[in-house]
Amino acid sequence: MSSRVLSTEAAKSAISQIQSIINGGLTDQISALDAQGKILSEPNNWDGPLAETFRNDTWPTTNTALKNAIQKLDELHRELKSISTNIFTAGGGN
Repeated sequence: MSSRVLSTEAAKSAISQIQSIINGGLTDQISALDAQGKILSEPNNWDGPLAETFRNDTWPTTNTALKNAIQKLDELHRELKSISTNIFTAGGGN
């Protein structure tokens, strides 16, 4: 394990940009996709052979991936917040 600690302006900027993207509505957009997929999964809204394939095959996999993405983005956001706080606490916030 390396004992080197380095935080360039590029790293600080990247952390800030990722946080901005997450906070800027990425998780909201993923949730919106989820809501629309649920509507399409309802046979009273959309039915037929292709709709059935979507409902039984495509959507369950996609829905799981979207939920996992939101969870991972939340984890990333928390981790980056902690890293950012540590950088600035250690004096890297110049």
